[in-house]
Amino acid sequence: MGDTLNRTDGQTSKERLRLWLRLLKLSRMIEGELRERLRADHGTTLPRFDVLAALYRADGGLKMSELSGALRVSNGNVTGIVDRLVEEGMVVRAAVEGDRRVSRISLTRKGRQGFARLAEEHEGWVDGMLSGVPADEARMLAERLRGIADQIDGSAGR
Repeated sequence: MGDTLNRTDGQTSKERLRLWLRLLKLSRMIEGELRERLRADHGTTLPRFDVLAALYRADGGLKMSELSGALRVSNGNVTGIVDRLVEEGMVVRAAVEGDRRVSRISLTRKGRQGFARLAEEHEGWVDGMLSGVPADEARMLAERLRGIADQIDGSAGR
């Protein structure tokens, strides 16, 4: 019985590895296509889109540390993007009361409107790429992947 269990565990392990590799390949394919479309159609980048998306979701803006935390990157990675967005009038920096070293980044009206249009197009691109997945299956897969992510996130400190 022990041999059967080990073979099953080994097979399960290989299936999970195969799943991870397919998820990774699909993620890279979709990300590559999105990067290209953002560049070609809008002259922008995926990291810039991600910064705008995080700010769009945050009522009242975010401190730089909150923004980098939401994106899971360092402050240095977003500083240059934020600087350019400020120059273009898409975002503003406001001092945080009590700590003048810290600023809160928020979308301007121009930034909010511009991002809303871009997000709608982005959603259409993703919808088109995943058009072979029925809505109920997409919902189930999204829930299952969220559960796996929560499980991994919960065990990260162990």
